[in-house]
Amino acid sequence: MDQQQILRMFPDIEYEEMAALLHLTENMTEQQQQTFLVIYQGKRKDRTLMLVFALLGFVGVAGIHRIITGDIGLGILYFFTAGLCFIGTIVDLVNIKKLTMDYNIKMAYEAANLATVVFK
Repeated sequence: MDQQQILRMFPDIEYEEMAALLHLTENMTEQQQQTFLVIYQGKRKDRTLMLVFALLGFVGVAGIHRIITGDIGLGILYFFTAGLCFIGTIVDLVNIKKLTMDYNIKMAYEAANLATVVFK
């Protein structure tokens, strides 16, 4: 798999995420790489979408972005405390790029494990 193939599938990808994807797929067969990309494409979250979910915290649905990224407990806490009085929501808005990147890297490792197990 090369950078051009990844860029065609994910035009908004950051350098760190691309480097992780290339590292994960370097020892995979072509079929494993294709399976990985299909699985990862379904699990990956766009930073703009995550930003929209975080902004929903200001209109009464605080924490939905945390629930989507797997931080269920923190998401419920944000929901019942109005985003910890909006301070937690504001901090998450500032750090949305890191939150999204961490989630996407975690999903890349999950997808790589699934792809290698399915086609051993």
